[in-house]
Amino acid sequence: MTRLIKILPVIAGAIGGAIVALLIANGGTTKTVTDEIVSQSASVPASSATRSSGLTINQIYKKDSPGVVDLTATSTQQGNSNGFFSTPSQTTQSEGAGVVFDKQGDILTDEHVVAGASRVTVHFQDGISAPATVLGTDASTDMAVIKVNVNASELHPIPFANSSDAQVGDPVVAIGSPFGLPETTTAGIVSATGRSITAPNNYTIPGAIQTDASINPGNSGGPLLDGNGDVIGLNDQIQTSSGDSAGVGFATPSNADMQVANTIIAGKKVEHAWVGVCLENATSGSGAEIVPSAQNNCSTGPVVPGSPAAKAGLTAGDTITAVNGKNIANSDGFISTISNYKPGQTVTMTVRSPSGATAKVKVTLGTRPASAPTAG
Repeated sequence: MTRLIKILPVIAGAIGGAIVALLIANGGTTKTVTDEIVSQSASVPASSATRSSGLTINQIYKKDSPGVVDLTATSTQQGNSNGFFSTPSQTTQSEGAGVVFDKQGDILTDEHVVAGASRVTVHFQDGISAPATVLGTDASTDMAVIKVNVNASELHPIPFANSSDAQVGDPVVAIGSPFGLPETTTAGIVSATGRSITAPNNYTIPGAIQTDASINPGNSGGPLLDGNGDVIGLNDQIQTSSGDSAGVGFATPSNADMQVANTIIAGKKVEHAWVGVCLENATSGSGAEIVPSAQNNCSTGPVVPGSPAAKAGLTAGDTITAVNGKNIANSDGFISTISNYKPGQTVTMTVRSPSGATAKVKVTLGTRPASAPTAG
C-alpha cells in the first residue's frame, strides 16, 4: 500500500535510534478533503527564474549550504508512578533541517520537526551550536519559525523564490540531514506542481511541489532550491510503500512559507479562512461536491454544524462550481481558491444542487478550528 508520510527525523535515545515515519494520509481512488488552508495573497518577491539552470549543483551547494542548519529537537515523555507498574521518564532526540531566513536569527523549518520539543538546538555548518526558541508554529501549513541569538556573521539567509513560477522539469536541489547526515545534497527536477498534501492537523496544504530529488527522514524543514539556488519550498513529505524514499517527495510552497513566517515574526496570529464542508471531486462535470453523506474521514458529516457553510444553507450533494466568478475544477481547486481569502471576508459561490438547479450563495468565511473535524 502506498502511503504519504511526513519525513520525520531520525529519532535517537530512548527508542534506540529507530527511524519513525508517521502516516498522515492514505492514497486512494476517491480523495476526500476537509476545507481550506492559509491565505497566500501577500506580495511575493520577484521570481528568481526557477526555470534557469545557471548554477551547477556544486555552485548551489557552496552558495547555500552555510544557510542550511541541522536541528536537534529534544522531547521528554513523562513517566508514571502506579505501584509495581511505574515507568521512568523517557527523553528522545530527533534531527531535522532548517533554513536561515534573515540576519535577525529567524530560521524556518517544518512544524512537525519541533512539535512537542522541550529544547531545540541549531547546529551551523562551521560547527557552532546554539539553543533556539520556537517563535511560532502553524500546523495547517506545517511551518515553524525558530530563533537563535548568534553573531550576525553566523547567519547566511537564503533568498526565497516565487513558488508559482516552478514548472515541471525545472532543476532542483535539496539540502538536509537525512538519517542524521547533515549537509547531504541531492538533485532532481520538479516532477509536478499544484499537488495537495495533508498537514499535521489534517487540513489540506495546496500548491505543494513534487520532486524526484531524494529526500528521506531528516530532510524535513530543509530547502528545495531552484536552479539559481533560491528556496521554492521546504521539504515536507514523501510517498512510499516501504517507509523509504521512492523518488516521490513533496515540499510546501515557498509563497505560503514566506507569508506564514512573516506573520509569525511580526508577532501576529496566523489565521485561515474556513467554510466547514467535506468535499470530493464532482461526480459529474467540474466542481467541488459536498459529500452526499458522512463518509471516509468526515466524522462531522458533509457540513459542519454551525459553520459558515451551514449558516449559508449549503447542504450535502451541493456542488460548488465557482467562487467570486472563478471557476472551480475540483476540490483541490476550491481549497486553493479559498486560501486567497481571509476570515471575515464574504465570497459569492456558484452552487449547483443535486437537482441541477444553480444559485448564487454568499458565504462569510470563518476562522478555521485548530484541527480538521475528522475521525482520524
